[in-house]
Amino acid sequence: MTVWKGSFLKNKAVFLDRDGVIIEHRHHLCNEREVEFIKGSADAIARLNKDFKVIVVSNQSVVARGIATRAEVRQINAFIKKSLAESGARIDAIYFCPHHPEHSGKCPCRKPDIGMLLEAKKRYKIDFTKSYFVGDSTTDIKTGENAGCTTILVKTGYGGHDGIIKVKPSMVARDLAHAAQKICGKRA
Repeated sequence: MTVWKGSFLKNKAVFLDRDGVIIEHRHHLCNEREVEFIKGSADAIARLNKDFKVIVVSNQSVVARGIATRAEVRQINAFIKKSLAESGARIDAIYFCPHHPEHSGKCPCRKPDIGMLLEAKKRYKIDFTKSYFVGDSTTDIKTGENAGCTTILVKTGYGGHDGIIKVKPSMVARDLAHAAQKICGKRA
C-alpha cells in the first residue's frame, strides 16, 4: 500500500506587496490611522483564499530610517490583517524587511532579493512556479521574477512608474481585484 505523505505537498501562494496594492500608498506610513484600503482589495483577497495562501511581503524602511519601530510596523500589519478578516479575507502571513541600504546596509530580505519569500516557502512548503507575485513597483515585479513566480503589475500605487528596475511583468491589471480575476481564471 502506498501512503501519500503531506510533507510532499506543495502549496500555491499569491504574494502581495502591501502599500499601493492592498492599501493606498502613503509615503513612510507609520500610523494605522493613515491606512486606507484600496477599493475591492478585501474581496480580491477573499477570492484568492479559496485556492492560494495569501502572503504579504513588504519593504518597510521606516524602521531603518528611525521613523517607526518594528513594533509599530507590526501594529499596522495587525490592524490590516484584522480589518481584512472582518471583511472575510485572510492573510496567511505578513513578512516585512525593516532595512534600507543607505541606513542599515544591504540585506537578503529586502526586495528585490527573495529572503522573505524563501522564509514563507520554508514555512508553508510553497511552490514558486505555481505562485504569483502582485505588486505596484518594478522592485516587486523583479522580486517575483527572481523567485520564479508569475508576476502581475497593478496600476494602483506606483503603477510601475517608480523606474527603479527595468523589468517586464507577466501580466498587468488595473488593481488587486482585476489581478485576482486573472489569477482565478475569470475574464475581467
